[in-house]
Amino acid sequence: MSAPFLLALSSLQWGILVIVLLGLLVFLAVFAQFASLWLQCKVTRAGISLLDLVYMRFRRVNPALIVRSKIMAVQAGLRKKYPLSTRSLEAHALAGGNVPNVIRALIAADKASIPLDWNTAQAIDLAGRDILEAVTTSVYPKVIDCPDPKSQQGTLSAVAADGIELRVRARVTVRTNIQQLIGGATEETVIARVGQGIVQAIGSTKSYKLVLENPDYISKTVLEQGLEAQTAYEIVSIDIADIDVGANIRARLTADRAEADMRVAQASAEQRRAAARAREQEMVALIQQNRAAVVLAESEVPKAVAEAFGNGKLGLLDFYELKNVQADTRMRESIAGEGSTRAGRTTEG
Repeated sequence: MSAPFLLALSSLQWGILVIVLLGLLVFLAVFAQFASLWLQCKVTRAGISLLDLVYMRFRRVNPALIVRSKIMAVQAGLRKKYPLSTRSLEAHALAGGNVPNVIRALIAADKASIPLDWNTAQAIDLAGRDILEAVTTSVYPKVIDCPDPKSQQGTLSAVAADGIELRVRARVTVRTNIQQLIGGATEETVIARVGQGIVQAIGSTKSYKLVLENPDYISKTVLEQGLEAQTAYEIVSIDIADIDVGANIRARLTADRAEADMRVAQASAEQRRAAARAREQEMVALIQQNRAAVVLAESEVPKAVAEAFGNGKLGLLDFYELKNVQADTRMRESIAGEGSTRAGRTTEG
């Protein structure tokens, strides 16, 4: 523009010119910011316009994330099978989902001919499950140790019908059941059910030797129980990795029972012995009581003699005769006591 032309412009025209220039600068700034993503969408036919990219910025959605996810889906041919619109990808991102992970899971499921749709995939992702890992596990089953190595018990302890303890470690091969992934039980439930099935199968075996001879019997018995019901996994196989013979539980219980019976018998004997001792002490006390009664009765004799003298019922000659009888009795008792003592000494000699 020449200087005379610029001078000839009015103030209104100047304002319009400034607005146009500002709009052009804003457009160039926006275009420069989203030019790379927009060119990628055009080249790959992702179907995302420049305005869509701008709107994503206003909605606080990462445009690069949506563009790369949409390009992956288009290049893998998912757009022909699933209604993967830009709005649905944005909605999943705003809900806190992992959009690239879901797209990768759909691609992997499509290549492996696993039935999985967009709604199910995003529901599983929003539920907190790793949908890509679930699809990968469906293609490549994984192995779970039973019991869990993180637990304190390194083996499962089961007792056969003959009372012999067996310590078992098993390896469970599982793959994901996509249809039951939402609401299905996790690995902990599978481990618990397999452990319960192994303990039950060994407990129903007549002898531990049968288990050692044919460990496959335990695997078949556990598999027939349908342990994967209401879980997110399908059990492919159960392999007994290791079996160790433990303690003889029946012998231990028998010994414990015998020891308990012995303690009960000892306690009963002690109770009877204590009762006998108490009875003996009662008899000793009764003897002392009777002796006291005898002494008390003997103390009444002098009183009776005195009363007899006073009443004239007992004469002097009768009294001396009584004394002679008592002296004769004491002498006889003394002689009898000395004779028994001498006889005892002779026997000892």
